[in-house]
Amino acid sequence: MYFKSLVIVGALSFLTLSACSPIQGKLHEIVPVEGKNRVDISESIAEVKLETIVLPENFKIEVWAADVPNARSLARSEEGIVFVGNRGGGSVFALIDSDADGRADYRYTLAEGMRQPNGIAYRNGDLYLSEVSRILKFPDIKNNLTNPYYEVVFDGFPTKGHHGHKYLGFGPDGKLYVPVGAPCNICNPEEEIFGTITRIDVDATEIKPEIVAHGVRNTVGFDWDPETGNLWFTDNNRDMMGDDIPSCELNEVTEPGQHFGYPFWHAGDVIDPEFGELGMDSDNYKYPIVKLGAHVAPLGMKFYRGAMFPKIYRKSIFIAEHGSWNRSKKVGYKISVVDPSAKNGQVGKSVFAEGWLDQNTQEVWGRPVDVMELPDGSLLVSDDFANCIYRIFYSPD
Repeated sequence: MYFKSLVIVGALSFLTLSACSPIQGKLHEIVPVEGKNRVDISESIAEVKLETIVLPENFKIEVWAADVPNARSLARSEEGIVFVGNRGGGSVFALIDSDADGRADYRYTLAEGMRQPNGIAYRNGDLYLSEVSRILKFPDIKNNLTNPYYEVVFDGFPTKGHHGHKYLGFGPDGKLYVPVGAPCNICNPEEEIFGTITRIDVDATEIKPEIVAHGVRNTVGFDWDPETGNLWFTDNNRDMMGDDIPSCELNEVTEPGQHFGYPFWHAGDVIDPEFGELGMDSDNYKYPIVKLGAHVAPLGMKFYRGAMFPKIYRKSIFIAEHGSWNRSKKVGYKISVVDPSAKNGQVGKSVFAEGWLDQNTQEVWGRPVDVMELPDGSLLVSDDFANCIYRIFYSPD
């Protein structure tokens, strides 16, 4: 058996967390250790068109790191070593801005030949990595950048590759949260673990994934509310129902074990033509907090905890929209922002950064994947199409 379901609130609940203090600080100089796996990328140039990116007033965008193949999920150490997973290339990287000038200078390859190593998470000096069926740990990684090694923490997740790439994050309960996507575009799998978000105790002698949320088709981004501790996540809804339905979602878990509809209902009110009759009425499933739009492919998301951006952005959610792949007219390819404090059934989203897609020509030159703060409060954005990472910062001067 893969898992045990979470249906009881109480000792198992992850919903207790004091408000997180803002990340305030500056970029730190980091000594770059020499090694065979190190590459100097300080002079690397990304093929990008930053002049087309539209941002709010006084915000600026620069390339923080070029030559980062298939840059996907992001994590970082306390001082600012940035770890990057990728899905298609099978590699995991560490990046260092050695002189703290706002641009990465060195890239370390930590692993190669991995199976969809998309998800990464950092805790207590160790780096955790997801493959399709395994969770790995790189102990004391910041002191072993040139001699990385890993241990297998758990190898019991399903081996199916469709939506098998995972996103990782440690919750306020100290558990590692690991989604298991549906092994299809639309289906009703017999194994309950598919289409869920699970969590595991990486320190346990015997690890058994626990299901935190059901009915989640494929989440590739989540974070915890700094005030309530509730888990929020993006979800990519099914294809082949036309250009405009169903919408992708931003959801909030208020109790462990809640069901978010898949494969019976999508976006709260769209019944599935193949499996809808097998489910219950729509009001038995959690309705999304925000409908993000059909086919926008929302991936990484983070609550903004920093102090660099203006106060209107504090505790807002930044979402990377990777963009559509089969819509007749492309959508997504931008960074959206949501203000969760405005939750009233009418809350929507606004555009924070766009320009990776030319609406007139439908040409795409970049695809945002994940977002993450640096110690100074600036925002990193990974791009697996342009093979780089951007830094967005606020500069009123």
